[in-house]
Amino acid sequence: MKDTPVVGAIMALCGVVFVLELVAGNLFVESLAMWPLRLTNTAGVTGFSFQPWQILTYAFLHGSVLHLVLNMYALWLFGVPLERRWGSAAFAGYYFACVIGAAVVHLMVAEYALAHGGAAYPVVGASGGIFGLLLAIGKLYPDWRLLLLFPPVPIKARWFVVAYGAVELIAGVTGTADGIAHFAHLGGMLTGYLMLRSVRWLR
Repeated sequence: MKDTPVVGAIMALCGVVFVLELVAGNLFVESLAMWPLRLTNTAGVTGFSFQPWQILTYAFLHGSVLHLVLNMYALWLFGVPLERRWGSAAFAGYYFACVIGAAVVHLMVAEYALAHGGAAYPVVGASGGIFGLLLAIGKLYPDWRLLLLFPPVPIKARWFVVAYGAVELIAGVTGTADGIAHFAHLGGMLTGYLMLRSVRWLR
């Protein structure tokens, strides 16, 4: 990936961090995963707390090999054309802004859940940034055809983004697919949308 060094670096770093997760165990994950701003009366979880660096470090952690592989495939699929279009510096700025935006939205939703007796859990994964990339693909390349796995049919990028966003919103509101940070995904998409509208050179 000589012409897309940021995508390559993120993929490599996520791979290295995953190996460190396996070696170092829970202590490594617990310090770098993103915890809610407050953690009280949450299913007996104590001793862990939110730290400012977690709004970035959570995006380099992954919960399983499948989680890592799927996210890295999506990063490569959507990130390579965007880095080639924007250049490495602009791409890095966009991607990490979406990572942070996803974190902020998730933290807000987690605070609401805790205030109303809900549970809290740490968040890991690059999905927030990747959903921002997906939004950009749908916006900049709306007629690209993506081949779904289930069912194996082609769909235009714009409709894929709309459908995926709707699924995430419904899942987040209804609480289905528990354990997935749906609002972090939506936060990444929202951040990407706002940046594409307001940051001139991204268009």
